[in-house]
Amino acid sequence: MTTVQIDERLNESGERTLAEDVLDGLTRPFKELPPKHFYDTRGSELFEQICELPEYYPTRTERAILHARAAEIASATGASELVELGAGYATKTRVLLDALRAAETLERYVPVDVSASTVAACAEQLVLEYPGLAVHGLVGDFERHLSHLPPPSGPRLVVFLGGTIGNFLPGARRRFLRHIAGQLGPDDALLLGTDLVKAPAVLEAAYDDAAGVTAEFNKNVLHVLNRELGADFDVDAFDHVAFFDTEHEWIEMRLRSRAHQTVRVEALDLDVHFAAREEMRTEISAKFTPARLTADLEAAGLDAAGFYTDPEDLFAVTLARPAG
Repeated sequence: MTTVQIDERLNESGERTLAEDVLDGLTRPFKELPPKHFYDTRGSELFEQICELPEYYPTRTERAILHARAAEIASATGASELVELGAGYATKTRVLLDALRAAETLERYVPVDVSASTVAACAEQLVLEYPGLAVHGLVGDFERHLSHLPPPSGPRLVVFLGGTIGNFLPGARRRFLRHIAGQLGPDDALLLGTDLVKAPAVLEAAYDDAAGVTAEFNKNVLHVLNRELGADFDVDAFDHVAFFDTEHEWIEMRLRSRAHQTVRVEALDLDVHFAAREEMRTEISAKFTPARLTADLEAAGLDAAGFYTDPEDLFAVTLARPAG
């Protein structure tokens, strides 16, 4: 019996590509790029480093919540299959896999990630760590390829951790949650990690660490464009910027041009002009209150079945089920 299967769904005809995202984003009056393009192999490695930084509380706080609640979540869901969106190397997910294995329900893990090498490495490691576990990897964009998930073999737990849901603008966030809800049967559930509103100084330090790892991660998107689209970005000609927008209650990451410059994107036959100190947005990361989170879930046809947080109310993990 084959325990590892990987489906490649990127670059299918009709799907929006990096080139289309760049053409759209860099020709707007206020330039921006989707944060999903951070995560090539190098970007995924840098993000793993970020997760261990002292300033970056979300990962360790979410991990502590999972350790405290994993057995309860496993019991509540009875999941035989765990689907992880934006899986990376499944670092935190092992807590849930361990709990499902201890409950004797675990049969299959389905990592979804844009990096084929990351999915392959993760699958190979997990089948060694969890004898008998089947891994069905999906290399794709979780915004566009959820319909390609393998048919469930039993109760399914879809996991979307790390506060990544905050990268969506409010309307897109609710549409995406509805899309996830559409993949859930009556016995399935969603486990959602969300960062909570807190002091701006704490938030800004998490996205602008003293070691400069987040700055390198932010600038990595320029390396992606240079490699994939024949662009000639001078990475050192841009500065990393991160700040908390108190009106929208989200962190914004940007890249600020140090001087007037023109960048050529050969694959698009496009010249992009940057003024001195002009900024290009590369990520938003919304922070949540319980009321906002509940409203977003309800708008997507989901009901909160469990709300787990830490003693300092820094982060929350929510278990949600299809309404009704």
